[in-house]
Amino acid sequence: MRPFDVPTRDEVTEQNQQIFDDLKSKLDFVPNIYATYAHSDNALARYLTFANGKTSLNNKEKEVVNLAVSQVNGCTYCQAAHTAIGKMNGFSEDQTIELRKGEASFNEKFDALAGFAKSVAENRGRISDDVLQNFFDAGYSKENLVDVIVTIGDKTTTNLLHNVTEIPIDFPEAPELKETVS
Repeated sequence: MRPFDVPTRDEVTEQNQQIFDDLKSKLDFVPNIYATYAHSDNALARYLTFANGKTSLNNKEKEVVNLAVSQVNGCTYCQAAHTAIGKMNGFSEDQTIELRKGEASFNEKFDALAGFAKSVAENRGRISDDVLQNFFDAGYSKENLVDVIVTIGDKTTTNLLHNVTEIPIDFPEAPELKETVS
């Protein structure tokens, strides 16, 4: 058992208390992963500024990246959270499962994006020319490429935080992926 608790509002700094209040007003609760950032006086505000920054990606595209990267990084918290958020953005359960695999047979553009995000995360940016060309051929731009990489960084930060702390998941658990044999 890891020695990490999820801090309550009363256990965090005044700045973090204000952020908790804002999150609760917008989301109706403070997700455990955000509360965990509040072990630091500055990390929660810093992370939320980073995660909520402007991007050329729309909400569905961000969820494509979040699902693929959270699977690569083995973060069960983010798999659960982004399965729920993906559904709120119009993806079905089966589609979220495909996206976690780095695929999207239901949409050619999302398929290229999911494959690109998965490859970047798995290979630490050292991707093949084919993956890169497929991304551009699907209609994505250099601006999109930079924004996908920033989104991967954002999601990887949270994936690592959960993987280290193992704080409780407060979203419905994402289904386990079935292993496929090639």
